[in-house]
Amino acid sequence: MKQDRVLIAILVVILLLIALSLTLFFLRRGDVEYGPDDSPEGVVRNYVLALHKEDYQRAYDYLQDADGKPSLTEFRQEFMGLGWNIEDTGLQLGGTEISGDEAVVRLTIIHGGTDPFESSWNENNDAWLTLQEGQWKLTYLPYPYWGWEWYVELEP
Repeated sequence: MKQDRVLIAILVVILLLIALSLTLFFLRRGDVEYGPDDSPEGVVRNYVLALHKEDYQRAYDYLQDADGKPSLTEFRQEFMGLGWNIEDTGLQLGGTEISGDEAVVRLTIIHGGTDPFESSWNENNDAWLTLQEGQWKLTYLPYPYWGWEWYVELEP
């Protein structure tokens, strides 16, 4: 009889801890704000944040104005219609190399597992930017933040 009370007390404490943890998790999930976009790192961060917030117009504005740039509709369709799930992907910014009007931002892309038995994995890659009219614009980012056919030079 006494063991039943101890077991029930332990279960109640565990349930309270779970409830407290979930409450804190949902309360601390504040809205991430855009930062300054006057540096290559800031542009990459704000572009990815805009995609996560589904602010496609803002993300689109960070793309380089050049041949091969998708229309805004094509841009949206890359992320809405093709089933890419950037919600399961995170990005860590590394160092930046600037040479004249070009920049390379080192990235670590963290791909999360989509089911309980699948582990996450990391990928090192780069973001490329160019300076256009005083603003840094993206010329390349790796999957899942970029369309394969954007800015591709076609053979004549």
